[in-house]
Amino acid sequence: MNRTPVVFIHGAWLHALSWEAWVERFASRGFLAFAPGWPGEAAAARAVRKSPEPLAGLGLDALTDHYAGIVRSFDIAPVIVGHSVGGLIAQHLVGANVGRAAVAIAPAPINEIPLPGAPVPLWTPGRSDQLVSLSPEQFHQVFANTVAPEESDRLFERYAMPTPRRLLADLGCAGAVRSPLAGADIDNSGRGPLLLISGQEDLLVPDSVTRAVYKQYGDSTAVTDLKQFADRGHSLVIDSGWRFVADYVLGWLDERGVRALTEEG
Repeated sequence: MNRTPVVFIHGAWLHALSWEAWVERFASRGFLAFAPGWPGEAAAARAVRKSPEPLAGLGLDALTDHYAGIVRSFDIAPVIVGHSVGGLIAQHLVGANVGRAAVAIAPAPINEIPLPGAPVPLWTPGRSDQLVSLSPEQFHQVFANTVAPEESDRLFERYAMPTPRRLLADLGCAGAVRSPLAGADIDNSGRGPLLLISGQEDLLVPDSVTRAVYKQYGDSTAVTDLKQFADRGHSLVIDSGWRFVADYVLGWLDERGVRALTEEG
């Protein structure tokens, strides 16, 4: 028997360590869990905030290629779990038959579904700086809006990092022209199962956006499921309620026949 790999992909303004509790949880259930960072990402969020230059210019194409290479490197097709832009990448990959199954949590929208503007200005087009940072106050306002300020500050210190301006443009933020890679094959009936998850108090990727994505898959015969978490914001993978989300994902994988141990390989 071989262990099924799980590859976690983080999103904008979060470090790969945002998955540390998930990696431990999935490993305890028998999965081979990995949370590889973005190209050029330092080992800790604080280090990235101090010297973020290696991330400058990173776009959706490079990120997608980076994670496609990682997923394809396993002898056993992994499960892909992504948050925010990581959720978009997870959908793109499973739609291209890369990976066994995918979970997209508060995913940046695919295809032509618009991403509404944040409730406070996070960035403006035309700026010359290559990276966009959130202040602790902005992080609490739009990212961790459902938790107390003290918890938000702790989350910011451990997990927050700048995001490349080019990536935000590729996602179509602030009216920019969206990259063709900001899409997924919604008609591929042979792909693995897909779970979409939203937080109903999410201000960055509202629940309405994730529901619109779910409707796009309506004509596909491939398995596509939707789970909505009440009273949860964009920080639902890192805040004090993360385990409810992680355990739901584990249960969904089991229901869909994706086990920690497999005879493949």
